[in-house]
Amino acid sequence: MNNKFNLSKEKREEMISAIKYYFKKERDESLGDLAAALILDFFMEKLAVEFYNQGVFDAHKYMSDSIDEMLGIQKY
Repeated sequence: MNNKFNLSKEKREEMISAIKYYFKKERDESLGDLAAALILDFFMEKLAVEFYNQGVFDAHKYMSDSIDEMLGIQKY
């Protein structure tokens, strides 16, 4: 499996802006574009896969539960 996430240029810029905003608002630190981009890269490389995998697990559980519920509409 490819662990690389592809972001559009616009989405990447939006996320970098969000990181800069967070650091300014919550930590009173000003980050440049490069620093924010490096933070984004770190999160995408080291942490994003965990959130992705949890989403896959949650979707699988939801679908499995939904399929099991379908058995309840059987007619006898």
